[in-house]
Amino acid sequence: MSLNKKINVAVAGATGYVGLDLIRILSNHPNVNIKYLCAQKNIGKKIQYFDKRIKKNLPKISKLQNVKWKNIGVLFTSLPTGESQKIIKKLFSFTNLKFIDLSADFRIKNKKIYKKYYGSEHKAIKLLKLSKYAVSEFVKNDIKNKKIIACPGCYPTSIQIPLIPLLKKKLIKNQNIIIDSKSGYSGAGKNLKKKFSHKNIYSSIQSYAIYNHRHRSEIDQELSTASKSKVKYVFTPTLIPTFRGILSAIYVDKNKGVTLKKIHNELVRSHKKNHFVKILKPNINIGTGNVINTNICEISVCELKLKNKVLILSAIDNLIKGAGGQAVQNMNIIFGLKENVGLK
Repeated sequence: MSLNKKINVAVAGATGYVGLDLIRILSNHPNVNIKYLCAQKNIGKKIQYFDKRIKKNLPKISKLQNVKWKNIGVLFTSLPTGESQKIIKKLFSFTNLKFIDLSADFRIKNKKIYKKYYGSEHKAIKLLKLSKYAVSEFVKNDIKNKKIIACPGCYPTSIQIPLIPLLKKKLIKNQNIIIDSKSGYSGAGKNLKKKFSHKNIYSSIQSYAIYNHRHRSEIDQELSTASKSKVKYVFTPTLIPTFRGILSAIYVDKNKGVTLKKIHNELVRSHKKNHFVKILKPNINIGTGNVINTNICEISVCELKLKNKVLILSAIDNLIKGAGGQAVQNMNIIFGLKENVGLK
């Protein structure tokens, strides 16, 4: 793609936490022209009303029905589960239009599993086969010709980036994996108070959905695909009293003859060309401080005083690498741009 050519984009779900971070990134992207910002409410308001970090003069909030689709190259959908599939089904016939979906609508390939976790029938089953689940680092050669890109959830992003290379190389056992993930409360969305009825949600720590968290469906799907067999794990998601960021502590068993150094070296090798993945030296304590407001995933591999056990720490910003930033990274790949354009 020519550096002088602009991609005309529209954003549906502009005023949510993810939508606002996405717009902030797109507004600073040299190859993007934001044509429409869409929402169901607050029609006619400026985006700065919701986020003063966005400095650029952008179109006011409008309805999706007002978009002239022939002029749009990419529609980003940052909508509640079930909404994107209906919209994309209606607009799929526009040959010039690509869809980058930040909801769960096209992540799960099995319609029965989708219904189990999300509680409703999928409305665009035929399009599931035409979509591509896209952790950017693993799909660089697979998404350029895809029309629907399914961006992963935030927790699964932090988990897959370190685990998939190790499962593929069979350096770790595919059972008895313990995943303890802590997230800022923005991960629960703007309807946080409706989802969590107890008091002090902004000043307390709360585990939730430990048996049936929706992200389990895509963790199951992708880890088992990488391992080529069923992966058995425990996943405990926890909200902590900070706005953004995820730290996943992943406890794995090494396979016979595998050392901590070998695991570390494989992660370095696998992510050598991945601009946004930083593998630190072994046994370094990490948190989210270095990754907040970036598209970076930072990883540390640590020895434990338990036979054959290794701790992998993985930190991301849930709203950027776990959502809007990865969406833009996928857009860059699709259009042949450098992955870090607009994300530096």
